[in-house]
Amino acid sequence: KYKRSPSEIFTCQLCGLSSPFTYYGQKPPNTRAIVLLEECFVTKDPFSPDKEKFLVLGSTCSMCSSCVCVGSDCSLFYTKRFCMQCVNKYLDQFPHQIQAELAKKRQSSKTAVS
Repeated sequence: KYKRSPSEIFTCQLCGLSSPFTYYGQKPPNTRAIVLLEECFVTKDPFSPDKEKFLVLGSTCSMCSSCVCVGSDCSLFYTKRFCMQCVNKYLDQFPHQIQAELAKKRQSSKTAVS
């Protein structure tokens, strides 16, 4: 378990995004009735004076335990958090909707690059 220590840093093991986090878990402090669907690395929203506002930085992959950010190039949440490396490795075990969505995303990123 992670403690609420502002000196701790969350780092995505895929893209390298790095940020201090203030909480790890499912119930961020100073929030009324919010329970997250997974244990997340959370930080206070630096753009809001409201203490209840927070940003979810990332979580750990439920398969390989890598720390990954919530960016769509790094992870996918489908009942649990999966890093994109595990998603690609086990793509055939995900529902067809997810497979189709990822195929569409790959197509659009290929056309955007060319």
